[in-house]
Amino acid sequence: MKRFFKHFRYGEKGFTLIELLVVVAILGVLAAVAVPNVVNFIGSGKVESANTEAHNVQTAVIAHIADTNLSTWSGAVGPDVTASPHPEDFLVNPGGLQANYTILDGAISAASVVLDGKWTGLTYGIDTGWVETP
Repeated sequence: MKRFFKHFRYGEKGFTLIELLVVVAILGVLAAVAVPNVVNFIGSGKVESANTEAHNVQTAVIAHIADTNLSTWSGAVGPDVTASPHPEDFLVNPGGLQANYTILDGAISAASVVLDGKWTGLTYGIDTGWVETP
């Protein structure tokens, strides 16, 4: 049995400096690859969330047009809108909106981010929807 333990250098514990440097280098390479991908993922989630809200607003406007038998509807929707009657009454949670939308003939014609909203740094284009400001 003693011969068996002699092969494992019993009493010499720990890692060598080379082994530790190799592990740190591998972790550094993994971090260098993973961090940019995570940042891009978070940025794309912000844009997708904004575009989903815009789609929900447009769907709610179309539903409002159908419910009230209107041929078209124009107005503003958003948390800072003070128009009367309130055109956002047909939305489930108008206070949760992160942007003000201008609706023209039932379609979104313009949008702007609410100040200090979570979508700061995004701009709205009619053809592109919400995109990150360069």
